[in-house]
Amino acid sequence: MSEKHPVDLGAYEKRVQEGPCFLCELVAGTNPHHLIYEDQTAIVFLNKYPVLYGYTLVAPREHREQATGDFTLEEYLQIQRLIYQVAEAIRQVVQTERLYILTLGSQQGNRHVHWHLAPLPPGVPYELQQTAALDLSKGVLAIPDEDMASLARSIRQAMEQLSLSSAPPPSN
Repeated sequence: MSEKHPVDLGAYEKRVQEGPCFLCELVAGTNPHHLIYEDQTAIVFLNKYPVLYGYTLVAPREHREQATGDFTLEEYLQIQRLIYQVAEAIRQVVQTERLYILTLGSQQGNRHVHWHLAPLPPGVPYELQQTAALDLSKGVLAIPDEDMASLARSIRQAMEQLSLSSAPPPSN
């Protein structure tokens, strides 16, 4: 799984700065990704440019640009609860030494707020961890489409199992 493909960073930067919002397109169904989960408020999908196996994104369906300022406290806690569930599902499916959770983007590109859940595999040398592990300039993993689809299904199934195990017992 370590084979990587180079990324045209110039084209990527131009697209995220000048093109339409990739998340709004995804929500509209015109930018397909490997979907893991969606509901009325959020969408979860595999990163199209994974630098780490299992790299997943979580975003509100509605175009919002500030990680906290565009949410009420209740809305923010709701999406953080979803991020927690996704993170735990990823940890069940992908060997993970540390799961990085962060929001990237800016008013200059990738404005629609989204959270990155990036599972660092065990054994990565320290100097290649943290922000070095997320460096697109080193290329993206060459994961076949069928394997991405299978990974998305596995994470979805783990989320469903976690939801069932955390549900309150039925009342008699």
